[in-house]
Amino acid sequence: MNRPPLICYSFPLLLSLLFLPPSISHTTVHPSPIPSDDSLQQCLLKNSVPNTLIFTPKSTNFTATLLSSAQSRRIIFDNRSPKPFLIITPTQESHAQAAVLCSKHLKFQLLTRSGGHDYEGLSYSTNFSPFFILDLFNLRSISFSADNTIWVQSGATLGELYFSIASKSRTLAFPAGFCPTVGVGGHISGGGIGTIMREHGIAADHVVNIRIIDANGDILERETMGEDLFWALRGGGGASFGVILAYKIKLVQVPPKVTVFSKTLTLSPGTTKAIAKWQQVAYRADKRLYISVTLTVVSKTVQTTFNGLFLGEMTELLSIMKQSLPELQVTDKDCKEMSWIESLLVFSTYPTPNINSSLPLSSLLDRSPILLGISFKVKSDIVTEPIVEQSWEEIWKYILKEDELLVMIIEPLGGKVAEIAETETPFPHRNGSKFVIQYVAVWLEAGQKATRKNTDWLRGFYYFMAPFVSKKPRAAYLNFRDLDLGKNNKRFAPLFSKGSKMGDPASSKIPSEDHPAQRSEVPKRTQKAPKADDVISTVTEDSFISFRKKFHFPNDLVMKVPARTDRACFPPPGYVTVYEFSLRAGLRFPPSSELIDILMI
Repeated sequence: MNRPPLICYSFPLLLSLLFLPPSISHTTVHPSPIPSDDSLQQCLLKNSVPNTLIFTPKSTNFTATLLSSAQSRRIIFDNRSPKPFLIITPTQESHAQAAVLCSKHLKFQLLTRSGGHDYEGLSYSTNFSPFFILDLFNLRSISFSADNTIWVQSGATLGELYFSIASKSRTLAFPAGFCPTVGVGGHISGGGIGTIMREHGIAADHVVNIRIIDANGDILERETMGEDLFWALRGGGGASFGVILAYKIKLVQVPPKVTVFSKTLTLSPGTTKAIAKWQQVAYRADKRLYISVTLTVVSKTVQTTFNGLFLGEMTELLSIMKQSLPELQVTDKDCKEMSWIESLLVFSTYPTPNINSSLPLSSLLDRSPILLGISFKVKSDIVTEPIVEQSWEEIWKYILKEDELLVMIIEPLGGKVAEIAETETPFPHRNGSKFVIQYVAVWLEAGQKATRKNTDWLRGFYYFMAPFVSKKPRAAYLNFRDLDLGKNNKRFAPLFSKGSKMGDPASSKIPSEDHPAQRSEVPKRTQKAPKADDVISTVTEDSFISFRKKFHFPNDLVMKVPARTDRACFPPPGYVTVYEFSLRAGLRFPPSSELIDILMI
C-alpha cells in the first residue's frame, strides 16, 4: 500500500517520509471535509481541538503564550519576522494529530515547540508564511517502569525529567544536558550531550522507543515506523521527520556521591599551558571524569574556568587530578561532594557554575525563559586534534582585539561516546572527535545594527578558527543550531536533492566551505567562458584588501578558482565574485551586490 503524496509546502520537513515503507496506523484522525476558504482555526475545532487550547493574535494570552518559552531576543523581537497565525497547545495526542492534518490540508507551515531553546528560533519563528506553532508544553507526562525505563513526553523539560528521576531514586540518572529549561523533544532528537556522557554515552544512545506523528497523521512506534526512521530520530533532528510525542528512555546508575569542582584562572602563560595540557587529558581521562573549559572575555582579558564532574568521591578525584593535570592545582577547596541531582543544580548556573549553589530542587521545574533578556548568536565546531599553545596565543589576540563579548564553551568527548560506532546513530562525533566547541556572541543592545555588528564579528572569528578544528568536512553539533551552515529555500527540492547524497561513501568530493558541516557531494563544475555582458565589480583591489583586514579574514578564505556551480556566471581563474566571498565569510552583503559582480584579486 502506497502513501498518498505529501504536500511538501504545507509541512516541508516531513519530505523524508515519502521514501519510507508503509506502516500500520495506531490512531488516525481524519479532518472533516471543509471548504478551501475555511480558516485553520475552524479546521482544528472541527477535529475536536477545544477552543481553549487555540490562541490567535486576538486572544488575550497570545503574546504571553508565544513568549512563554521563546529563548532568543534576537529572534522573537525582530520586527521583520512574521508572527504565527495561531498557537495550539494540545493536551491530548489527538490534538497534535489534528494540527498535522490541518496543516497539510490548508497548506500551513507547522512549527513544533518543546522547550524553545532552538538557537535560531526555528520552533517559533520562520520565513515561511503562513505558519502556526504546535506548543507541546501540556504534553509533559513522565511514567516509570520497573525495569528503569521511562516514557517521557516531548513537552517536558530536562529539569522536569531530572526532578522526576530524583523523586524516585538518587542513584538513577539520565545522560543529557544540564540546562533545566531545555525541552526533551528537541534535545534528544539532536543527540543530547552532557556531563556524564563520557561514562554513559549521549541521551540518544539510551532511547529504546519513540512515538511520532507522521505526515499522514498516524502515530507510529518503533515496530511500525521501521528501524531506518527509528535510527534517524536518535540524533538526526526530530522535526525533519514528524512530530515526536514521547521517548522511552533507559536510565543509568550513578554513585550516591559525586564530586563537582570549579577552578578559574586569569589569562597568563600558565593558563595557556594549562589549557594545552587539559586538551591532552580531558578526552582520554577516566570515563567517570568530565572537565569542560569556559572562556569568557571580561575587562580586556580572558577568564578561563575549568568545570568538572567526577562520578566518585573527592579523595579519588584529587588523586586523579594531581597525577594527570597538576597544572590546575585543584584542591579540596575547589571541590564539593553531593548527589548527582545536586550537581545539576550547580551546572544550571552555567557558564560559571557555583559549587556552593543553594538552589532548591524545585528550581528544576521552573520553565521560565532564561535567555530572553539578551541577544546571542551561536556557532559550533568539532575538534579532532588538540590546539597547540602557539595557536591559543593567536586566539587570545584575536578575541581581545575588539569589544565584543564572547563565551567559548569547550566540552570533552571520548570515553563511552567514542566507543559507540559512528553508524549506530546519526550523531557522528564518535571515535576521533575530541571536543565540542560552542562559540556564543552576546550583546545587550537592541536593534538590527547591534545584531549585524555582533553576528558579523562572530562569523569572522569562526572562519579564523578554521585551521584549528575538524576539516573535510568541518563538522558542527546539530543541537547548536546555526543557519549560516545552510537553510531551506521555498522550493525545497534542490536542498532535499543535495541532502539525499549526504554520507554517500562513494563520494570522494570535498564539501565546499560555504556549508562546512555538510557531507554532500559537490557537483562537478561546468566550465563556461565568461559572457560579454558579465559585469566587472567597481570594487578595487586595495579596498578589497582593506575590507579583508578589517574583518580579520585569513588568506585561505579567498579562492583563486571559484568552486560553486549555483551562481549566475562563471568567471575565469583568478576571479572571485562578491557573492562567493560573502558565502565563505558568512557576511551579509547589500542587495546591490549582484550574483554576477566579479572582483579581480
